[in-house]
Amino acid sequence: MVLQFIKKTIFLFMTMVGILGNMCVSVHYMFSWWGSPEKRPIHLILIHLTFTNIILLLAKGLQNTIIVFGLRNFLDDIGCKIIVYLERVARGLSICTSSVLTVVQAIIISPRASGWRRLRPKSAWHILPFFSFFWILNAFISVNLIHSIRSTGMNTSQNSDNYCYLTSESQKIKWIVLPLMVLRDAVFQGAMGGASGYMVFLLHKHHQHVLYLQNSKLFYRTPPELRAAQSVLVLMLCFLFFYWTDCALSLFLSLSLGDSSLMINIQGFLTLGYAIFSPLVLIHRDGLIPVCWHAQ
Repeated sequence: MVLQFIKKTIFLFMTMVGILGNMCVSVHYMFSWWGSPEKRPIHLILIHLTFTNIILLLAKGLQNTIIVFGLRNFLDDIGCKIIVYLERVARGLSICTSSVLTVVQAIIISPRASGWRRLRPKSAWHILPFFSFFWILNAFISVNLIHSIRSTGMNTSQNSDNYCYLTSESQKIKWIVLPLMVLRDAVFQGAMGGASGYMVFLLHKHHQHVLYLQNSKLFYRTPPELRAAQSVLVLMLCFLFFYWTDCALSLFLSLSLGDSSLMINIQGFLTLGYAIFSPLVLIHRDGLIPVCWHAQ
């Protein structure tokens, strides 16, 4: 009973922290974006990322709250379809948005003589077509869930760990959806990895330049673009850690013979880990703690 109480408390606390953190960061960048004469594409991308995180936390958090607290299932078939569909779409949007965030930040800090500089968005509004494409892509990839998700019913036992379940799909649908998901993840994570490696190279050159200036006893202040690049790199490391740990644990659970409630709970936390910790990274790296404290 003590372990159950601790698990419930930790899960509810982390979910609420994630929702409040994303709301705080979103509101901050919305005011910065609308109040500044220069509309920065990075701010618009971060607003979209926090919005995606909030959808994921609300969708997945609602399911886990019902399960963890042993509440009576109030979700019918339509409710299950909406919740699970939004969760799947939000997870895909998180991958796509994080990837475009890394690529745009790498282009912004690239040298003026570099060919990548020509791809720099001239306006924040040039990012909006990418968001539309991401929503359409992930909505299409996840559309099979509308026909496959069912509710277990309102009379389900409170000890049940599944209030929404996936029915058997036709093999044709599986072999259409699964390659699309793998291709999406491979393309966007490949772009994310390439852009991150390029930023690491540029930051290393900048670090050597700073050391030279310090030895020459010259004053130098790091440009805000490079500080933003450092924050984006920390975000990408956070994303890759939670994504691949979740994949490894999912593979382990699919191959294991017995069901481990501990592993299932850990997997549920890993699913929400990036949505919870990414706003905390931004709050810490960008010095938003006083702003968020005042907002709360």
